[in-house]
Formats: sequence, C-alpha cells, structure tokens
Amino acid sequence: MRGDKANRFTFGIGTIGRDMVYSLVSLYLTFYLTDVAKVPTSAMWWIMGIILAARVFDALNDPVMGLIVDNTRSRFGKFKPWIAFGAASSGVITVLLFCRFDFNKASGVALFGLLYVLWGMAFTTNDISYWSLLPTLSNAQKEREKIGSIARICANVGLFFIVGAITPLTAALGELFGGHRQGYFVFAIIVVGIMWAGQLVTLVGVKERKDRPNTHQTTSIKELVGIIVKNDQLLFTAISMSLFMIGYSTTTAFGQYFMKYAYGDEAMYPVFGIILGVSQVSALSVFPLLSKRMKRRSVYTLSMVLVAVGYILFFLVPSTSMFFIAPPAILIFVGQAFIQLLMLMFLADSVDYGHWKLGKRNDSITFSLQPFINKMGGAISSAVTSVVVIMSGIKGADSAADVSSGGIWMLKFAMLIFPMLCMVISFFVYNSKYKIDEQLYEKIVVDIEQREKEVRV
Repeated sequence: MRGDKANRFTFGIGTIGRDMVYSLVSLYLTFYLTDVAKVPTSAMWWIMGIILAARVFDALNDPVMGLIVDNTRSRFGKFKPWIAFGAASSGVITVLLFCRFDFNKASGVALFGLLYVLWGMAFTTNDISYWSLLPTLSNAQKEREKIGSIARICANVGLFFIVGAITPLTAALGELFGGHRQGYFVFAIIVVGIMWAGQLVTLVGVKERKDRPNTHQTTSIKELVGIIVKNDQLLFTAISMSLFMIGYSTTTAFGQYFMKYAYGDEAMYPVFGIILGVSQVSALSVFPLLSKRMKRRSVYTLSMVLVAVGYILFFLVPSTSMFFIAPPAILIFVGQAFIQLLMLMFLADSVDYGHWKLGKRNDSITFSLQPFINKMGGAISSAVTSVVVIMSGIKGADSAADVSSGGIWMLKFAMLIFPMLCMVISFFVYNSKYKIDEQLYEKIVVDIEQREKEVRV
C-alpha cells in the first residue's frame, strides 16, 4: 500500500512538464507561426500540409512503437528506458522548433517540417511508455482511478500553466531578450527544463508491482492489428476517444484566436485559462469521491450532460464579460476532465480485458492508441484551425475589427458546435458498445489470477 501511495505522486509529477511541452507545440505552434513569426500565407499552406501529414504519419507509427516497447527486455524494465530517451530527444527538438527559420525559402520550410516529424516520433516514444506504466502499478480499479486522477491533475496543471502563462510570459521574456520570437524561444527552454525534472522524478520514484502477471511474451508485427481488432472493448474505446479528442482539441486550439478576434481582447485569454485550469483540477480532485457514490457509466452520462449544456450556453452568450463567459466554460471543462480520466481508465481496463480474452498481455500496444488518438484528433483539429483561420480572414488581421461578421460566425461554429457534435457521437458509441462494468472487471481479475496460479503450479 505504501508503494501505491508513493506511485500516485511520483507517476503524476512526471506529466506536469510533459503536458507543458505537448501543449506548447500542439496548441500554440500554429499561433506562433501566424501571429508571432508572421509566416507568409503561401508558406503557411505548405506548413499546414506538412503538420497534417506528419501527425497522421506519426499516429500510424504509434502502435509500432507500442509493439517495440512491449517486446523490450532490459535491466531497467521495458518502459523506463524509452521514457528517458523520449523525454531527452523531444525536449531538444521542442527548443529547435522555436528557432528562427527563413520561411521565405523552401529550405526553411523543409527543415521546419523535418523537425516537426522528428518531434512527433520522439514525444510518442515517451508518451506510450509513460502511460503504459499505469496498468502495472495496480490491478485494483479504485487505486488506478486514484493514480490516474492525480496524473490527470498534474497533466492539467501543465496544460493550464501554458494556457495562462504563455501570453504574459512570452511578452515579458520578449522584452528581456529583444523580441516576441526570442520570448517564445526562451519560454520553450524553460518548459523543457521543467519536463526533464519531472520525468526524472518518475524514472527514479515509480515502482512497478512485483506480483504483476507474466509479460515475458513477444508479439510479432503480424499480430499487431489483430490485437487491436480482436479486443473489441479496446476498439470501441478507441473510436469513442477519437471522436472526443477531435472535439476537445478543436476547442482548445481555437481558444487564443477566439479571445483575440471574437471578443477583441487577447488579454482575456490568460484569465480564461486560469479559470478553466482551476475548474479541471478541482473536478479531477473530487473524481475519486464521486466514483465511490456513482458507477462509471453514470459519471460519464453526467459529464456529457455538463459538456453539452456548457457548449450551448457558450454559443448563446452575447456578452464579452468574463462574468458571463466563465460559467458555461466551467461546465464544458469540468465535464471534459471527468471524461478524459474515464477514458484513461477504459484503456487500462482494456489491457486486462485483452489479456483475459486473448491470453496475451499487451500494455504498450493498448496504450499506444492514446497518443495515436490524440495525434489524429490533433491533426484534424489543426487542419480545421488552419483552414478556418485562413478562410475566415483572421490570417492577416491585426484585430477583431479586421474580421467580418461571417468570419466570426465561422470561428464560433468551428470552436463550439463542431466539437459538441463530435463529443455527443462519442458518447453514443461508448454507451452502446462498451461493456466492462465493475462486475465484469472483477471477474476478469479473478480469472487472470487463477490462470497465473495454474501456470505456476
């Protein structure tokens, strides 16, 4: 039990900086290119295509990376070596992405594109191996929820630090170092340093269960697709998560544009981010208490109601006062926080379900679907964001006054209505297809333990 308690924090701390880095690149790189680096529109179309292609390519590589991790044998285990390598390499490349490139030349665009591809591959290495640790820390659903909720709290601290701090800190650093672009570059260095410190805590502090099931099985590349398809609960979880992440990523990607152009006040964005960060962290903090009183399916249903009501109210709010904007936004992000944690638990339970159904345990292949889903969602949201920014007239505008009413309506639909529809469809997929409830999971754990005893005998 003492080990479980230590793992809750040493595992969670590792993702604070990770999510800072991921948020910086996935949410703000496009804004940096369009509004800070002032990349020409002709080059921006090429970059948009490169980013979309890179994310799709990288996402398709995720299950392969999961296969590599699952087949790894080392004195440090199969997860920690890849966590360390991924953290080191993705950190270096993150800083390089915010260096100066000559985007007026094809060579500058090509170099940036190459670095972006390498960043995705490096971060994936860390991401898959990091989250694959979760099922190995406990086989009790409630303990996993505690570990997972602390990890998601830490992830959201990292995310909303970036959301709240990026505008004032990059501006302040720009004043110190001679320009807004230099401010972003120094900010990237600071964020990477925080990631490396947190990852070191995880690498040194996390202890895996000694009684975990036998995992010394190799998986071939031919078995890869079958593992995902034959594990029906994993497959439906992946479909549901994909739809959810497309909506979530699209909403967050438009946030800074929305405050600057729809409301005409970019200074609202850090305040908005802090409110949302506190809301999500608070929601994740109370999740273990909520899960004691409600079944997971009921929590998911409640969460989706909060999200849908929040989106509708946000769309209808006519005022640009934070007093009126905050309540619907809080509903959206509280609901999303619950759903993100639940989906992490669904993935963890799918590892055991796959072991129970197929006779082979594939932690990393299963968890490779999380970055795969995040990247596919990010790729689609990035494409939607880039197209809307260009087609709405925001690209090239200096303020809200330069954008037409039609452009603002396009922005509102893309940020609010499109994501809500994706999430509602995601809920219906889960509600109709996912069947691992508390009773089935208990049976799965008992059956697996019985098999292990029979093998040892």
